[in-house]
Amino acid sequence: MPQDLTLAGGPSGENGTVHEPVNVWDYERLAAESLDAGVFGYFAGGAGDERTLRDNLEAYGRWHLRPRMLVDVAETTSATTVLGTPVSMPLLVAPFAMQGALHADGELGTARAAAGVGTIMCLSTLATAAPAEVAAATPGASHWFQVYVFRDRGVTQSLVDQAVEAGFSALVVTVDAPFLGRRERDLRTGFAFPAELTAPSVLAGGLASRAMTPVDLLSLIDPSLSWRDIEELASSSVPVVVKGVLTAEDARLACEHGAAGIVVSNHGGRQLDGVPATLDVLPEVVDAVAGRVEVLLDGGIRRGTDVVKALAHGAGAVLAGRAVAWGLTVDGEAGVRRVLELLREEIRLALALAGCPSPSAVTRAHVSPAPR
Repeated sequence: MPQDLTLAGGPSGENGTVHEPVNVWDYERLAAESLDAGVFGYFAGGAGDERTLRDNLEAYGRWHLRPRMLVDVAETTSATTVLGTPVSMPLLVAPFAMQGALHADGELGTARAAAGVGTIMCLSTLATAAPAEVAAATPGASHWFQVYVFRDRGVTQSLVDQAVEAGFSALVVTVDAPFLGRRERDLRTGFAFPAELTAPSVLAGGLASRAMTPVDLLSLIDPSLSWRDIEELASSSVPVVVKGVLTAEDARLACEHGAAGIVVSNHGGRQLDGVPATLDVLPEVVDAVAGRVEVLLDGGIRRGTDVVKALAHGAGAVLAGRAVAWGLTVDGEAGVRRVLELLREEIRLALALAGCPSPSAVTRAHVSPAPR
């Protein structure tokens, strides 16, 4: 682990030097200090005025936990299952692109760390490592593959075939990015990925190996994607999860068109600014699904208590992206593993203190709106 890391001040405002980060916020500050402003802005930033980016975080403060006392929590577990796969906690690694920009360990380091703590990594279509490389680096581990449907459908099918052949157990189709959101941090810094950082899918999609902006990358995506395409993907040999749902209407359509799961997501506040925080719309989606498919959530996860609040609102599990990105930045594979271990321990402790021996014991009765 990194030693003698100077932190700019925690949530309570204290300054000082510590021997290792003790929470995700510490990792984020260290990442901000170490990264070029353009790179940090790309991974940390949101769209427009970043209202949704902030609201994803603030939503968890609008709810209080309601712990129950005198419940036997002598033996507790954070373990659960997601789409039938056992995981050590109800937290998976969310897909995020071009991890090689943060650390040389890149996606392979993230995959090894996720496997080491017993959870699922979702590999981005825009990864700097191919599905077969990730599978070879983590034999026996469970992975999902995030799908951007390209204008060249042949490239998309080839990527899906590669992932399935490599043993990836689910396809996560991102549906909220027909075009890139207006990310003004990137515009101010002129951010572009360096030419030496390549993604196999990008090369297959026809973009030359050169410095590429986020707009270049998202130009590959087909804006004509429809529910018919979801239905076709759902006919493959692995389950399909639809990522980017924010309404009951779309949740019902996902069920009707063959989805096995839904991720309530606003792309981390990076697409349409002004949409609700994911935690706020989670109950609407859960009620609309009515148990027909599994419901997950991403957006704003920084603490184990955030995860428990999401479970109380009906999520089966959550996905964390930026928290993992900061661990990767600070210490590569070891940093990701430490972040995931910290979150797993926070989840287990929050469950125990709330009077819940396991994730399945959490109900809506375990949260209430915070006084305003």
